[in-house]
Amino acid sequence: MKFFVDTADVSEISDLNDTGLLDGVTTNPSLIMKSGRDIMEVTREICAIVDGPVSAEVTAIDFDGMLKEAAVLAKIADNICIKLPLTMDGLKACKHLTSDGHKTNVTLCFSANQALLAAKAGATFISPFIGRLDDINIEGMDLIAEIRTIYDNYDFKTEILAASIRTANHVKQAALYGADVATIPPATLRSLVKHPLTDKGLEAFLADWQKTGQKIV
Repeated sequence: MKFFVDTADVSEISDLNDTGLLDGVTTNPSLIMKSGRDIMEVTREICAIVDGPVSAEVTAIDFDGMLKEAAVLAKIADNICIKLPLTMDGLKACKHLTSDGHKTNVTLCFSANQALLAAKAGATFISPFIGRLDDINIEGMDLIAEIRTIYDNYDFKTEILAASIRTANHVKQAALYGADVATIPPATLRSLVKHPLTDKGLEAFLADWQKTGQKIV
């Protein structure tokens, strides 16, 4: 499974990228607002940090407007992935952009039918929102499983990018259900490494090592 980090915080992205675990970044208008930065400036910095795809989202809701904004975003860097809403105009823009060789991420997916349309439009990534479905008492992971089955049935190349991830369990379940990518908030990504037995074991090893009086030099 690929790990993307879902943030526009450059310091967080840089720190996580140094671990070697990061495969890409996703942003959206809300994350850009939270960063307090200019979208072009911060996106350019992010693209310089990571080698993988960086999703930058259009804000236009009509086809012509999406293409106009996509042209601007695509000039930022070669690893830009144009993020588009799952609407008819968004799908039309997706088809146009992928035909021109651009990576695309179709976002705000909440049904298997929507994911099927995105794959038909040639999307590089489809972003089903797990947490937001859970919020309204619909099992988000069921959607991941449905999309996986449909894509495998027809050998669609669109990658399932599990989004709106809230917990470490979301990451594990998305991996078990076959999502290709998980885009994860920085704090949640860091939490994946934590386990009380790891901490306890390390504490015991270090205590025993100290008693030996040795050093590794």
